[in-house]
Amino acid sequence: MTATAARATTSVMTDTTDDILTLLPARLKEARRAQGLSLEAVANLSGVSRSMVSQIERGESSPTIATLWNLTRALQVDFAGLLEASETVDRIDVLRARDVPVIDSKAAQCTIAILSPPEDVGGHEVYDISFAAGGALISQPHAPGTREQLTVLEGTVVLTSGTAEDRLSPGDTARYAADVSHAIAAPDGAARVFLIVKNS
Repeated sequence: MTATAARATTSVMTDTTDDILTLLPARLKEARRAQGLSLEAVANLSGVSRSMVSQIERGESSPTIATLWNLTRALQVDFAGLLEASETVDRIDVLRARDVPVIDSKAAQCTIAILSPPEDVGGHEVYDISFAAGGALISQPHAPGTREQLTVLEGTVVLTSGTAEDRLSPGDTARYAADVSHAIAAPDGAARVFLIVKNS
């Protein structure tokens, strides 16, 4: 093989490897969601730690062949097929209003609509919360590093995070630590907030 041919072959191999590494995170995440599995469930089935599965899905870590083999077995997908290029299909996943899971908390005097998919529990959670007058959602500390972002849609709420406290009006957005005791209260009347929970 000539030097030029060798360089060309190396370039093709590098490009192919780069393509695989680019496709892999999205393919693994798609396969997990298709099975309706959480990160924790995949970790338990594969023997790969939850944090490692999360890092691989985010493209922050490249799995060894052994790790990838364990993941594909847990996800019941074909090892080779997972890495094959496929046509991109435009798609919109819609959660219709009638299908939104809603928790009615009598104790907290609020209803919590869960907008994020089940597999995102413990990762990136999204909620639409409506409070009756005097309602309060009091939460114990979440996992270390967890943060929340809250936007007030209607009414006024009082937000506490640890020893910090603030009053928020419609359109206000607060970002705060949720790995300490925290609470959202509507002491002045009915209120509605949009809440994002981000676990590290």
